[in-house]
Amino acid sequence: MVVSVNDVPEGYDYPEEVRYEFYQNDLNSYKKAAEFLNAMNPEVVCLQHEYGIFGGTAGNYILTLLRNLTMPVVTTLHTVLKNPDKDQLMVLKSIIDLSARVIVMTEKGRQFLKDIYEVPDEKIDVIAHGIPDMPFVDPHFYKDRFGIEGKQVLLTFGLLSPNKGIENVIKALPRIVNEFPNTVYIVLGATHPNLVREQGEVYRDSLKKLAADSGVKNNVMFFNQFVDLENLIEFLGAADIYITPYLNPAQITSGTLSYAFGCGKAVVSTPYWHAEELLADGKGILVPFNDADAIAGGIIKLMRDDRLRHGMRKKAYLAGRKMIWEHVMECYVETFLQARLQPIALPGSPIAVPGGKTGATVGHKLPAIRLEHLFRLTDSTGIIQHARYHLPHYEEGYCTDDNARALILGIMLEGAGLGERKLGQLIDTYATFLNYAFTQGRFRNFMSYDRRWLEDVGSDDSSGRAVWALGVCVGQSNHKNLISWAMPMLHQALPTTLELSSPRAWAFGVLGACEYLKRFPSDRLVKTILHQLVDKLVQLHKTCATRRWPWFEEYLTYDNAKLSHALIISGETLGDKSMVALGLKTLDWLVDQQISEGEETRMGHFQPIGSNGFYHKGGERAYFDQQPLEAQGTLSACLAAFRTTQDTTWLKRASKIFKWYSGHNDLGLSLYDPETGGCRDGLQVDRVNLNQGAESTLSYLLALTELHLVQKHLSEMEIANTSISFLV
Repeated sequence: MVVSVNDVPEGYDYPEEVRYEFYQNDLNSYKKAAEFLNAMNPEVVCLQHEYGIFGGTAGNYILTLLRNLTMPVVTTLHTVLKNPDKDQLMVLKSIIDLSARVIVMTEKGRQFLKDIYEVPDEKIDVIAHGIPDMPFVDPHFYKDRFGIEGKQVLLTFGLLSPNKGIENVIKALPRIVNEFPNTVYIVLGATHPNLVREQGEVYRDSLKKLAADSGVKNNVMFFNQFVDLENLIEFLGAADIYITPYLNPAQITSGTLSYAFGCGKAVVSTPYWHAEELLADGKGILVPFNDADAIAGGIIKLMRDDRLRHGMRKKAYLAGRKMIWEHVMECYVETFLQARLQPIALPGSPIAVPGGKTGATVGHKLPAIRLEHLFRLTDSTGIIQHARYHLPHYEEGYCTDDNARALILGIMLEGAGLGERKLGQLIDTYATFLNYAFTQGRFRNFMSYDRRWLEDVGSDDSSGRAVWALGVCVGQSNHKNLISWAMPMLHQALPTTLELSSPRAWAFGVLGACEYLKRFPSDRLVKTILHQLVDKLVQLHKTCATRRWPWFEEYLTYDNAKLSHALIISGETLGDKSMVALGLKTLDWLVDQQISEGEETRMGHFQPIGSNGFYHKGGERAYFDQQPLEAQGTLSACLAAFRTTQDTTWLKRASKIFKWYSGHNDLGLSLYDPETGGCRDGLQVDRVNLNQGAESTLSYLLALTELHLVQKHLSEMEIANTSISFLV
């Protein structure tokens, strides 16, 4: 997708990939272009910068666009001035500051950026100007296309303007033609449109007159046209020698030289910066500026010596293999990936770096619990599992996992008196979904929007989570009908959790059993199964844990804290201090793995294990994509540890984790959306995932609700000296 700047009110006849246009001298249109890009949400914006394209002093209007973007910017600099004026220096340095990475096409460009513009070397990538992948063929293969068979063909192409020095080649032609009468000089390209608007074809006409006056009118062919790639390749193929006779050295990049060189042409050029670098070591001939006689000498030398000319062609062609578009695109992709690793703040927002400060406002008041997005995602069947931005994505239907979470949230809110009047309706909807999902002791998980089950039996985790929700209904609800509905289903489903292979499903079963035993502590069946599930977790820990890796598995994946959480809660329920101790020990280690480095111990921000690779023992941990589920699960386990031990360290950790939602994270970006009341789906390497699905929103609401419950409990108990800073 291309967003293009126009320098004329009527614009241009762009190809279809140009999706949006803004206007050179209309500052407001730069803001609108940024707004369009933000709404389209590309992963990277690649700015092509050249002087004279953008409006304002030294092109400073483009800064307005860049400052309002919410994604990383990679800037390709087509010109880097050696002696910029004050405005040019300020604007280019500002562009570079707003860019995650900067691309130049030559090593001299890199050196200028470092020495003149004070750009760190690690921010600069040198990527050659791209060229087509053209076969290395004899020029005679193409000459019949233009009626120049048997001719010695010289070529210059590009937009025609006085700074190109073409008059010097025409002045050199009499001497060349005197020795090689069959020489033809092709000047290919339309006159620069700005020049046409100001002067018409005065410059082209002056060149034609010069050729006539010099007696070489029949040796010069003008093609006043833009050419597509296919035609350009034919022109290049027909050329024996390519000439760039520019008049001054201050050209850091020449696309026309790159094309001719990479396609295997012998080149004669003046020593402007790009030509000096590209044609070094015998890959071309350099002649002095504004010297027609030197141009003639260089061309005659190549025409006389076929071996020299063809050897030069071969050197250029081989060097050009690294300039073909396929290779250049690979380099650009690598730069784009690197750019996405750089933190980026939303416009006007402070940015957090690992171990740094976000500048967020903190206080002692928790945010209000808002349920409008929960209502938005819920219909008469259940909660829709995914969203596109804030809108429910019906195509992907429902799942038991999310309806179980939603049922737990509803019961917690209602029991604490924190919900809305219509909350009871939501609770019944989620319970009804679980009721329909239940079959033969297990739960189906995925349902399409047209209410068709997409599987006979759901995942282990979805069954375990449903058992947990049933336990919450029994243990926390005050509705007799709901308790009477949940009890027999739990009695059937809980024993099946012993047959499941997922440790998280066992943990969910443990949490459900413990919730159930709050109301019926002497139920021998439930207590027996609880013991068996806990034994599975303890045995798993004994099998896998080492001194440096005191964990239940040889990897950290998703919802990790539930394993420790289950042991803490079950130890308290069963009066087993060793079980509580093991839960606290493993949770302490897990939290330490997920606190950023760079400050004193436990003073960094929460940094959950990323889902893009997770963390295998002895390997490299994934830092992205970070999921709201991990924040909620770890926070909930810390609050369980606080309730069990009354150690406020765990409360402080829970507070730190909650701040992750509001921007105290690796990117300094908020996942909570105050406009919708929803939570965005995750923290990616360079941005938040803007979709606000059920799992993310429920994770945020569950975390916030638990904190409200703890705060309410502390207030009722009048516990002194408990001062925890919550993110407002």
